[in-house]
Amino acid sequence: MKIRFLLIALLICGSQPLFAQLKLDVEGGLVFGTNYNKVRIPNTGGTTVNLADDLSIDPKVFYRIRAGYLFGKRHNVSLLYAPLSVTYHGNFQKDINFNNVNFVAGQPLKVHYKFNSYRLTYRYDIVSRARWLVGLGLTAKIRDADVRFKSESKDTHFDNLGFVPLVNFYTAYKPSYHWSLILEGDALASKYGRAEDIFAGVAYQANNKIGIKLGYRVVEGGADVDDVYNFNWINYASAGLLLTL
Repeated sequence: MKIRFLLIALLICGSQPLFAQLKLDVEGGLVFGTNYNKVRIPNTGGTTVNLADDLSIDPKVFYRIRAGYLFGKRHNVSLLYAPLSVTYHGNFQKDINFNNVNFVAGQPLKVHYKFNSYRLTYRYDIVSRARWLVGLGLTAKIRDADVRFKSESKDTHFDNLGFVPLVNFYTAYKPSYHWSLILEGDALASKYGRAEDIFAGVAYQANNKIGIKLGYRVVEGGADVDDVYNFNWINYASAGLLLTL
């Protein structure tokens, strides 16, 4: 899926007229912790665990790539590839039923948590001025998730591939040509769950083609459906390279 996604992004960007404004946002940094990561699989009969409290997590390097296209001065279309995988390790203080497999209390184990995201976004810039840029749009997200519990004697996982519609927003304030304050993200909530992916930070524009950004990103949300209960809050220290072609 990763290769197909990147090929689609290149085809979209490559098929645009020469006068088109293409943008590339390459972001990376450190996953430095999770406030909580509550899992219960299956939702009925499984054991509720909080991976963030019950186990340890090592800092993890992450990256994400967004390819965008601005046309008509206010219309934005972008593709985002945002992989995420973290590993928890330790042992639980009680017996755990995960995916109908029992893990004994005190038994060392690892939990591999994957939450990859593929998104197509359209945003319209409601305000486009010298100092302010404010936009709203819609995001179609494909969620590729997997939770795997592995001990010395047992190994089981639960994967989930699904579609999630989100509301996209972007706000930037430019006190000067070089500097911007940015708040952007995708978010939506329903009775089945919620999802928020929000970045807050500062950007420095070196020239009309190259910029950098630095800030904090949070991914929060989850689902409470028949097969799975999972809600998490993940913190990122983030830096990025901004290219305009």
